Amino acid sequence: MEAIRKEDFPILFRDVHSSKPLIYLDSAASSHKPKYVLNKMDEYYLTSHSNVHRGAHALANKATTLYECARTSVQAFINAKHREEIVFTRGATDAINIVAQGFSLPGPFQLQPGDEIILSVAEHHSNLVPWQMTASKTGAVLKFVQLTQDMQLDMDHYRSLLSSRTKIVALS
Repeated sequence: MEAIRKEDFPILFRDVHSSKPLIYLDSAASSHKPKYVLNKMDEYYLTSHSNVHRGAHALANKATTLYECARTSVQAFINAKHREEIVFTRGATDAINIVAQGFSLPGPFQLQPGDEIILSVAEHHSNLVPWQMTASKTGAVLKFVQLTQDMQLDMDHYRSLLSSRTKIVALS
C-alpha cells in the first residue's frame, strides 16, 4: 500500500469562510475519504451495488464477493488470525455501541453486578456513554484511569485498577 497524502483528499483543497483553506478536525464523526476510495465506491455503485448475502442474482453475488474480498483484505492488513474476526459496522461509535450492548444482554458474556469496566478520564462520549448504560443495566462498576502531568495515561494507576473483577478495558 502506498502512503496516503493530503493530495489524495480532494475536499481538503476547497476554500471556506472568505477563501480560507479548509482545516477539518472532526474526523472521528465523519472521516473524509481519499480519491482512491471514492473511485472504488463509484465503481461499486455504478457496476455492482446490491444486497450483500441477501440474493441469488448476479448483482447480489458480485456484491457479496466484493464484500467478502474486503473482509479478507482487512484480515491481511491487520494480521487477524481468522477472517471471521472481521466485522463491518457503520463506524467506531456504532461498533462500540454494539459491543457494549452485547455485554448487557442475557447470556454467557453478560456482565454481572460488581464486574469492572476500566475507561480513562479522557474518554470521548462515544466510548463513555455506552459503557455507562451497560453498567447501569448490569450493575457493573466503572473505573477510570487517571492521567499523568503530561496528559498521558497513568500506567501505574491503570495497573492498580486491574483486578479479578475486571472484565473490560476500553481505552481510546
